[in-house]
Amino acid sequence: MIEALLTYPQAWLGAWWDPVFSVVWTVLKIMAIVAPLMICVAYLTLWERKMIGFMQGRIGPNRTTFFGIGVLGGWAQPIADGLKLLAKEIIVPTGASRFLFILGPIMAIMPALAAWAVVPFTPELVLANVDASLLYIMAMTSLGVYGVIIAGWASNSKYAFLGALRSAAQIVSYEIAMGFALVGVLMAAQSLNLVDIVKSQQGNVGVFNWFWIPLFPLFVTYLIAGVAEINRAPFDVAEGESEIVAGFHVEYSGMTFAVFFLAEYANMILIGALTSLMFLGGWLSPFPQSWPLLGQASFGWLILKMFFVVSLFIWFRATFPRYRYDQIMRLGWKVFIPVTLIWVAVLGAWMQTSFWIWWS
Repeated sequence: MIEALLTYPQAWLGAWWDPVFSVVWTVLKIMAIVAPLMICVAYLTLWERKMIGFMQGRIGPNRTTFFGIGVLGGWAQPIADGLKLLAKEIIVPTGASRFLFILGPIMAIMPALAAWAVVPFTPELVLANVDASLLYIMAMTSLGVYGVIIAGWASNSKYAFLGALRSAAQIVSYEIAMGFALVGVLMAAQSLNLVDIVKSQQGNVGVFNWFWIPLFPLFVTYLIAGVAEINRAPFDVAEGESEIVAGFHVEYSGMTFAVFFLAEYANMILIGALTSLMFLGGWLSPFPQSWPLLGQASFGWLILKMFFVVSLFIWFRATFPRYRYDQIMRLGWKVFIPVTLIWVAVLGAWMQTSFWIWWS
């Protein structure tokens, strides 16, 4: 039956069938990644509100239900929030550059979605298994700063522009530390391919084969720099205390405002996935391979690790107060960059000795 459905359009499309099928199949695979990602982004907002509410002794969202079913209290909250933002008017300020004003949110969310093209969920389940996938990730994630700058400048507001400058300086600063952290991963795995990086963490002792042990300073640096990279608390310097505004997106409303938050939460999930793949073994089990069932590699292990990392981001937001701008910049330039440079040198020397046991 399936063969008949595939050969029928081939009969009348002729030579056009192969490229058309290739495009359609690629689009379907992209939708298979983006659609679940958007659902995860929506319900990550619910999990954040519930988790922070639990930590602060509050209930959190528990009223919005599906068709009045009380057991599902709060589960329809992300859907209600999305419908509310869809119904709100998009207001473009007088004097703003309309084209750039609309382009800003697009430039913010585009890299957060495009980076998933090379993220592997299992050795076989990946949209594009390219050799230089780590370089592609770095290139895509570095584009997010343009959305911040464009949004702040196009708003024609001094407060939005100041917030954009603070955020852009922070993002660029912490990208350097993140880049050096990835150099350590490259050295340890001897590959730029994310699938090969995970495979190089295989071993008979489970969690002790993962790169978080030899690359622990780089692991901590990458995790904290990831929080700063996506402007999450306690590094959300876009919001100026003395200005009482939300920073570069203060002039946005409706779905243009929502897209910035979609980008933020999509980046949270992306950083959680990359941290899990490069330092926490990806889809590999934390138990020894000799263990039945628990020792088997699975897509579920990657999901659990991503959930753990994302929950850490929420925990940080509920625990630490916002740092001053000079403290944040000092941490990036005077602590993280020297630490990563020193550990890359230590790692290079360590790998030349017999004490290095993390070879694939």
